[in-house]
Amino acid sequence: MLYYLFRFLEQFGISGSGMWGYISFRALLALILSLVISTWFGERFIKYLKSKQITETQRDASIDPFGVKKIGVPSMGGIILIVAILIPVLLLGRLRNIYLILMIVTTLWLGFLGGMDDFIKIFRRNKEGLKGKYKIVGQVSIGLIVGLVLWASPDVKMNENLTLERQNGQEMVVSHSAEAEKSLKTTIPFVKNHNLDYSQIMSFCGKYKTAAGWILFVIMTIFVVTAVSNGANLNDGMDGMCAGNSAIIGVALGILAYVSSHIEFAAYLNIMYIPDSQELVVFMCAFVGALIGFLWYNAYPAQVFMGDTGSLTIGGIIGVGAIIIHKELLLPILCGVFFVESLSVICQVWYYKIGKHKGVKQRIFKRTPIHDNFRVTDEQLDPECKYLIKAPHAPKHESKITIRFWIVTIILAALTIITLKIR
Repeated sequence: MLYYLFRFLEQFGISGSGMWGYISFRALLALILSLVISTWFGERFIKYLKSKQITETQRDASIDPFGVKKIGVPSMGGIILIVAILIPVLLLGRLRNIYLILMIVTTLWLGFLGGMDDFIKIFRRNKEGLKGKYKIVGQVSIGLIVGLVLWASPDVKMNENLTLERQNGQEMVVSHSAEAEKSLKTTIPFVKNHNLDYSQIMSFCGKYKTAAGWILFVIMTIFVVTAVSNGANLNDGMDGMCAGNSAIIGVALGILAYVSSHIEFAAYLNIMYIPDSQELVVFMCAFVGALIGFLWYNAYPAQVFMGDTGSLTIGGIIGVGAIIIHKELLLPILCGVFFVESLSVICQVWYYKIGKHKGVKQRIFKRTPIHDNFRVTDEQLDPECKYLIKAPHAPKHESKITIRFWIVTIILAALTIITLKIR
């Protein structure tokens, strides 16, 4: 709203109004504003949650030996994140931008879905929360909506990166197609001068390959949104873990969105140019600021938990943001921690079921998601169960585990950005 106000005032030559046309100014202002809102509003909202006894009621001491101390800590802190993200975005963003609209809808949709899950856990004393099938339906639905809008909207276009060889045969020059158009191409890491085209994957469909490619794209969008939101949800198991990892990922996505929206940087990195995607930079800055402010209260020892209200929303924002800038194939690297958390649970369940059919009680790790494996003592293990991996034998404090996961995510974020040049 402020963007449109000051752009209007610029017509009358009012001093300073022209600054609102610069994406860097609005993005940094969004980061600062979201940080202030999350810390200021967070303190008051935590007091409100305590007064209404919207707190953690159950902790599994067999998994987290210190977890019983966390009973009574307010939950549903994801509302702090949502408020701190949306207020700066609504004030500073171009609200007619299709990409910004999709990010706002994703935030509200998954925030509501996660809120329903937390509501059932807290007020109905049901630790299982919302049934898994309903949660999956909600995640698939927003993935479907995003995919179909990106398919159908005439505002969703991009200029393909074209590589030209100079006459001396030694230097490559990257330019972009003259006109923006609908495209099914996406960036492949580590591969030079090549984008993956979903329609080419579906070339066996003949003259219908373009339509089939869009269907594949929508399916990929659904998969990415569901996978990343579940991965973030699983990663939210220690104080500050998910918030810190997600802030780092948000910084990387903000950089990728910025270079994708700048034709010169896009040419330098040999990636596609996506007009109007700079509004994602404003959103990602608000996202990062909100998470950093939230860490003020969520870092060990946590004064508030984000709950599924926050974790599902965070994962959805990351997934949709990557899809919009055609960088979804970089997510296995960028969100490597989320990926490993999910994979550890899948492998653990699969290995346990194999043993169950054989009449043997077996597991791969001591606990999953994988971060829990590092804080479990050998004395807590089931003596009747066979464990494939028992390391480490000495449990680590959760703050040490959290910081080490942050370090891993920083390395993965740097590697993700480097892949754009190492091709």
